[in-house]
Amino acid sequence: MKISLLTIGVVVFLPFLCVLGNAQIHFSVMSYNVENLFDTVNDPLMEDDEFTPAGNRFWTKSRYYRKLQYVAQVIQAAGEWTGVALVGLCEVENDSVVEHLLRRTPLYKEDYQYCMTHGCDKRGINVALLYQRDQFRMLGMEELHVPTAVRERPTRNILHVWGEVLSSDTLDVFVCHLPSRYGGELSSRKRRKEAVGVLKKCTDSLFFFRKSPKILIMGDFNDTPQDETLEQELHASPFHGDNLLEENRLYNLFYEASGSHKYQGEWNQLDHILVNGALLQEKQSFYVKEGSAHVFAPSFLLKPDKIWRGIRPFRTYYGFKYEGGYSDHLPLRVTFICKGVK
Repeated sequence: MKISLLTIGVVVFLPFLCVLGNAQIHFSVMSYNVENLFDTVNDPLMEDDEFTPAGNRFWTKSRYYRKLQYVAQVIQAAGEWTGVALVGLCEVENDSVVEHLLRRTPLYKEDYQYCMTHGCDKRGINVALLYQRDQFRMLGMEELHVPTAVRERPTRNILHVWGEVLSSDTLDVFVCHLPSRYGGELSSRKRRKEAVGVLKKCTDSLFFFRKSPKILIMGDFNDTPQDETLEQELHASPFHGDNLLEENRLYNLFYEASGSHKYQGEWNQLDHILVNGALLQEKQSFYVKEGSAHVFAPSFLLKPDKIWRGIRPFRTYYGFKYEGGYSDHLPLRVTFICKGVK
């Protein structure tokens, strides 16, 4: 197909040049908790002392740069031939870390841009979204603050980014890292429900004010698909490929997944990618490719589990023991079909 451009008197936005005709483009999305991606610099305002050369984890520059290369390797491997259009990252410390990831690893060839939260988590943990400008044109972003009681530790903000994909659809993307289960699943549940309440308020507004919203939510929820936060608060349903989809309802693409995190010998699905019903309909110009949602688990991300048997994620740290691996979570991947309509 020959494409001609008018070059006289016309300003063309080349980084976001759309494909003409009825071509279908694969648009891949990845969600990954990268397990404490900290730099080695001690931030006096944050509780990050353990991730310094003098800290109890002996976090050195060589370990840090090895970690950066490993995260880049995972993103490139998940992208296969076309590259990942959107990457949601959990447990990244600051802008310097993300800049190093994108400019000092082979990812520099991908020309990713990013946006991230700058919340008030005491350890300095944030979430970020990497995006390829030729597939996603960012239009705006905001941080959704999760309120906490006076004596509670502040938690991470939720990142909300909206932008235009090649089909001209506006895609609203949320990257979440909900409060952990520290202190017990039951006692910590209230905090995750409060965070989900903030997320739901925003998605409900999009359903109300947008004519045909396209919503993508990803991240580490620290809860399974059947827990209250996802099933009762967000009303995130399993997707079975039937024709009873509701456009203004959320569906969990990983409701029946086998697990992305292993704790005391048990695999749990704590990481999720949710979409609303409009993104599951093939009549749309932008929709989820059937059967494409999966936990990305190549052999290099796994190692034998000598304690609980089977396999487990190849982690950076196992407790305080340095393993030199990738992460304690496995990433998620899903592919969308983008119909070129311009």
